[in-house]
Amino acid sequence: MSTLYTGISELTTNDPEFDGPAGERDPLARITDAALVVEDDRVAWVGPAGAAPDADDRVDVCGRAVLPGWVDSHSHLVFAGDRTAEFESRMAGRPYAAGGIATTVAATRAATDGELRRSLRRHVAEARAQGTTTLETKTGYGLTPAEELRAARLAREFTDEVTWLGAHIVAPGADPQDYLAELLGPQLDAVLPHVRWADVFCETGAFDEDASRAVLLAAKGKGLGLRVHGNQLTQGPGVRLAVELDAASVDHVNHLSDADVDALAGSRTVATVLPACDLSTRQPLAPARRLLDAGATVAIASNCNPGSSYTSSVAFCVATAVLQMHLTVAEAVHAATFGGAQALRRTDVGRLTVGARADLHVLDAPSVTHLAYRPGVPLTHSVH
Repeated sequence: MSTLYTGISELTTNDPEFDGPAGERDPLARITDAALVVEDDRVAWVGPAGAAPDADDRVDVCGRAVLPGWVDSHSHLVFAGDRTAEFESRMAGRPYAAGGIATTVAATRAATDGELRRSLRRHVAEARAQGTTTLETKTGYGLTPAEELRAARLAREFTDEVTWLGAHIVAPGADPQDYLAELLGPQLDAVLPHVRWADVFCETGAFDEDASRAVLLAAKGKGLGLRVHGNQLTQGPGVRLAVELDAASVDHVNHLSDADVDALAGSRTVATVLPACDLSTRQPLAPARRLLDAGATVAIASNCNPGSSYTSSVAFCVATAVLQMHLTVAEAVHAATFGGAQALRRTDVGRLTVGARADLHVLDAPSVTHLAYRPGVPLTHSVH
C-alpha cells in the first residue's frame, strides 16, 4: 500500500547529500511545493509535487510544512511522584544539585508496576502528540538490581531505545564502593537483556572519573553502547571520558574548556544540549553555538524528568535554542531531528529520504521557522 503526501509547502528531508543553490548548504535540505510517497512505513520517493508518481492513496496536507519526527535522545520517564516543592524552592534562589534525585528514587520504588506503566504511557503519548516519533528513555530511579530491572522492562514496552542509568547517584544509604561493585555485577547483569545503552552521571555529587570509567567499560564489555551525563555542573572529566570511550553522546555540556570543544569536534561523540533543563536549573546555557562553529555534532533533547526538566516538548527546546542559544532555526531543527538520530547512532530516523522510516511531523504552519517565530504555540497538526 502506497500513499502520496502532497500539498507540502516545505519538506525538511535532512538529506546529507543535498547542497543548496550555488553550493550553499541548507542543513535541512528543504524542498518547497513538495510531495512524498510512503510505502510499507518507509519513504519510497521524495521530490517536487509536479514530478510525483502515482500511489494507491493520497493525503493533501493543505500547504503545511512537513519535517521528520523529533528524535528525543535524552529523557527519564520511568518515575513516580513529582518535585514541585524543589522546583519552587529553586526558583526562589536555591541552587540545583544532584541530590534531589533521591526524592524520586523513593517515590519510584514505592510505585506499582501499573502506576509506572500508566505514567510512561501518558508521557510517551504527550511527547508523540507534540511531534516526537523516536524516544530514548533511561532507568536510574530504582538503584537496586530488582528495581533497575523493573524500570528497564517497563521502559522497553514503549521504546527500543532504553538506557541503563544505575550510575545516576549512589543509592541512598549505600556505601559508594559497595554500590559500585553492585553496578558492575548484579545490576548490569539484571538489566542487560532489556537495554541498548549504558549511561553514567559523571559529576560532583554523583560519580567521579574513575568510577564512571569503570561502569562504562563494564557496560561496553557486555556489548552496550555508551552515553554520558557530563559537564553539567562543573568543567569536569565527562566530555574527555566520553570521547575517549567513543560514547555516542555526552549530554548537558554546560561547562566546556577549549580542549573539550576541540575533542568533541574531532570525534563521533555527539554533544547533546538540554535547553529546558538549563532554564529550569538556572545553569548557564550550554554553548551550542560555540560547538557548532567548531564543527561538533549537536543534538537537542528534552531531558524530560520530574526534577530538572519536566517538559516533553522538543519544540519548546528548539525555540529556546534559537532565541537564547543563538542557533538558526535550521540548525536547531536539524539538531532535534538528524542530530538526535546521530546521538542514537540511527540512520533510519531523523530524515525523510528514500528508505528512511516514514515518521512525518506535519506542522500547522507553512515553514519550520514558525517553531521559533511563534514560541509556545502548539504547532503540531498531526503525526504519521
